[in-house]
Order: sequence, then structure tokens, then C-alpha cells
Amino acid sequence: MEIGTYVEKGRKVELKSWKSIDDPSDGNFSFAIEPFNIPEGIIRKNNQLYFRTGPWNGNIFIGVILTGYLEGFYMAVDNQQQTYYLTYKFSNNSMLMYYELNSQGKFVERRWDAGKGDWVNSYPILQTDCNDYGKCGPFGICDSTKRPICSCLKGFKPRNIEGWSKGNWSSGCLRTTPLQCQRDSNNGSETGQGDDGFLRLKMMKVPAFPDRSSLINRDCKDQCLKNCSCVAYAYDDGIGCMFWGGDLIDVQKFSSHGVDLYIRLPSSELDKGKSNKVIVVTTAIAGIVIITISALFLWCRMAKQRGRNKIWKQIKLQIYSENVEEKLVGVELQQLPLFNFEVLATATDNFHDTKKLGQGGFGPVYRGTLDDGKEIAVKRLSKASGQGLEEFMNEVVVISKLQHRNLVRLFGCCVEGEEKMLVYEYMPNKSLDAFLFDPSIQNVLDWRKRFNIIEGISRGLLYLHRDSRLKIIHRDLKASNILLDEELNPKISDFGMARIFGANENQANTKRIVGTYGYMSPEYAMQGQFSEKSDVFSFGVLLLEIVSGKKHTSFYNNEHGNYGTKAVFGI
Repeated sequence: MEIGTYVEKGRKVELKSWKSIDDPSDGNFSFAIEPFNIPEGIIRKNNQLYFRTGPWNGNIFIGVILTGYLEGFYMAVDNQQQTYYLTYKFSNNSMLMYYELNSQGKFVERRWDAGKGDWVNSYPILQTDCNDYGKCGPFGICDSTKRPICSCLKGFKPRNIEGWSKGNWSSGCLRTTPLQCQRDSNNGSETGQGDDGFLRLKMMKVPAFPDRSSLINRDCKDQCLKNCSCVAYAYDDGIGCMFWGGDLIDVQKFSSHGVDLYIRLPSSELDKGKSNKVIVVTTAIAGIVIITISALFLWCRMAKQRGRNKIWKQIKLQIYSENVEEKLVGVELQQLPLFNFEVLATATDNFHDTKKLGQGGFGPVYRGTLDDGKEIAVKRLSKASGQGLEEFMNEVVVISKLQHRNLVRLFGCCVEGEEKMLVYEYMPNKSLDAFLFDPSIQNVLDWRKRFNIIEGISRGLLYLHRDSRLKIIHRDLKASNILLDEELNPKISDFGMARIFGANENQANTKRIVGTYGYMSPEYAMQGQFSEKSDVFSFGVLLLEIVSGKKHTSFYNNEHGNYGTKAVFGI
């Protein structure tokens, strides 16, 4: 599925609703990607803005409450060509699903329920009245958990009190006190910022039509204060600073997710309600607060350690359930370093977008540098990922047992609260697919280098199947999982889907099909049977890609017959 806007060509590909559930003619609603300052998904009703997803931050639309449905979506942006399009790739290829904009203007995901023999709905976006664009008017805020759902932002009052009392909030709100910088400007002062400050609102859907800046978080506030027309700002790691200079429209309070929104107010509004009694009370309870914080800090630290121990216990239980070389494996895992979250956050500049190397099914991967100068790659489990604790533990268990020059090296892991991360050696040339399928750099891979890459992958695969102490079936061998070091030597990575075979096992069955279609062997894709042959099949497809320089999906050619994937599958 591909929905996009191509400004330079004057072309837009959009999703249209049916007129009714029984009438497939064009209905009143349409969904498209709008190239605002930051691309957003927009639903229009009779060509009028009806719903907006919020800006795209590189992973998700930040203005949607339910982000689970966004797993698998990818936004491509080409500012030079003025091209913006949204595509979808199924993360679980065994699941059958499609997306629909229904006749009521709701964007719905439908999944096939084999047990019921029917399509079932999941993840509808439009669930509350707050999703209607501009429901509460300028400087109004919508909260579906409150009654009435609309109220004015702090420091504002209804523009039309009579209309608000009747439930008509479209007129919005206006300031009760002018900004200090506006008063200074009227008096001829050149200070430009006066005594204004910012009110922090948590878990918000940001207003419509922000301006964008690549400034880091701590500079957003100063930049906004310098400009008297700036009335609010927000920050997202994938976007940077966002500023608003006019009316704040379509502001919504979320119960989860969202970003922090900072509203500019005069200091008199920020200080309203405070008194000197607060200072006296604060002084009186300062000792109690310090003791409470100290006790809480100690408890959190103990809870964090208990959480780590629980994870390691689960990992060891999985190891011993394999019944293979128990003592030796246990020793190796005890020697595997545990990294603190703070250490990895510092190494990656707090997981800054500029440090991001790529995005996989597990989550984003960041480049980092430890205090001793060692470069690392940090794979961080995303909360929206289709993979979870099982795949995380599986990768720790499998790769901790392996040592080979053509397998990526695991330095350690981090388990703190909901954070789960794997720390690998840094591979400066990223993955093989970046070279194979990019016409601008694929000439770097001459035939000698391609042969060396093929040979290295073969050695790594042979080690997994025959030469290591344990027989490992990778189950997801593909170009993007082959990393290249500074000399373009290949290393197999991503063992989250791998399976350990016992000494007498040759094949196994599974009901959970994982991997990537096109690289899967027929017996695995259709019957769930996998063995060494499954990896060999994937290697054969990868071999064709390395030799031809083309993706397996492009091997089919009407003029020259069937080659590649279709021929291999016997179709």
C-alpha cells in the first residue's frame, strides 16, 4: 500500500471511502499525506479538514492515541523532489490484514480471524469527539475524559461565553492577560521577551501547522522567547523543535503517549495562586521530603536490581530448557557484561536522531561511543515493536554461545524497567543491502569483494550449522542482516528468530512463521517446517541478489521469462 503526495508532479494518491457500506462509489471522506512543514496524515470530509494524525517523527504519527496499528508503516520524504509517501510492510508475514477508510471517516485495520472465518476490526483511530479537527476552537483544549470535553488553556477564557454554555466551542478562547513582550513592544521596549514563561502540558497532541527547527531540546525555549510572535513550542526526538506563532488549533489531551507542549504565558498567570505560605510550608516539610526521596531512590534501585535478576532468571531457564552444555553456557552468561541505561544514553547522546543507524523489527539501532573510546551499536527494543522479551532473550542466549569472525559480536545487554537493549560491535559500513541496491555506491562491490562476501557468509553459516558446539538455524538470513566491517568483511547478525537444535535433531515444526517472505523456503512458509535447508534456501536467494545486484522482488521480468524467486519456488 502506498499513499503519497508528489508536489512537483502535481499528483496525489489518496484513499477514498465508500459512499455507504453497500455503495462502493466515492464517499465523503479521503485520506492523504499532506506536505505541511512536517508531513501529516489528513482525513478530509467533503474537502474540509476533518482529522489529522499529527506530524510524522520518522517512526510514528505523534498525534494518534493508539500507536499499535502503526507497526509496519514507513514514511519516505524527498524534500528536493517534494515527494512524500506512506507505505506499509507487514511485520508478521503470517498475518493477513488490510486497511480501510470506512464510510464514517474512520481509518480501520482489519485482520483475518481464521477461527471465526471472518474479518475483524482493530485499531480504529477515530474513537472520541476530540478527534474532530478544531473541536474546541483556537486556544481550546479537548479532553475526552472530562465533561464538558472542551476547556480553555490556562491564561485564556471563552471568546463566546453564551456559545460555550450551550456546548458550541468552535469560537475558541482568548488571552486574559497580554504577553509581557507584547506590552514591552507597545511601550517601545526592545527587550523582546519580558517576564514571559512557559506552562508545561504533558501527553498532548500538538496543535496544527507547526514550524520546524533542527535545534536540540534545550535550545527550543530560548529560541521561542526571542521571538514575541512565538506562543508555544514542543520537542520530539525524531522531529526536533516545533514552534507555533498563531492560534493554537486542535490541541488535545491524551491519556498516554503524546508529547510535552509548552504554552507561553505572562509571569502573572504562571504565579497566580501562589503565596508566601507556600515558602513556609515548603521549609517545614523539607526534611520529610528529603528523607522520602532518599527512601524512594533506594527502593527504586533495589526494584531495578530485582527486575534485572528476574530477566536473567528467565534467560537461564530458557538456556537450561535446551539441555545443552548447561554449565559452560551458564559461565558464559555470567561473564556477559550488563550495561547501565545511563551509560548507553550518554554514549548515544540520549539516543539522539543523528546517532540513529537504522530501524528494524526489533526497534531502532544507534551508534555510540563509550568513555574508553570504544564504538558500539545499541539495539533498543521499541515499545511498538512486534518483537518482545522472547526474541530479546533468544538473541542473548544464542549469540552469547557463538564466536566466529563472520558473526557479529555481542558486547553485553541492558535490562532496566521497560528498557531492553543489546550492545554490539559497531560495523561502520552498515548492512549489505545498502551497497547492493544503491546504484550510486554498488560499484564499490567489484567481483572480488562480492566473492569474499559470499565466502564469508558461507563460513558463518557453516559454523552455525556444523562447526559450533550447538546447531543454530538462523531463520531470517537476508541482505539487511549481513553487516559489513571497515574492510567489507561480512558478519551475520540478528539472531532474535534463531533456534537451537539438539545433537539428534534435524528439523522442527512451528505454528509461528517468522522471517521475510521471498527468503523463506516453501516448506517453512507453507507448513512451518524448518531445518538447515531453510537457511540454505535463504542463502541461495541472497546469493542471487549479490551476483545480480537486484532485490529478489525484482527478479521477475516479463520479457525474459521467470528467474529468481518465482523460479526457485517452482511457480
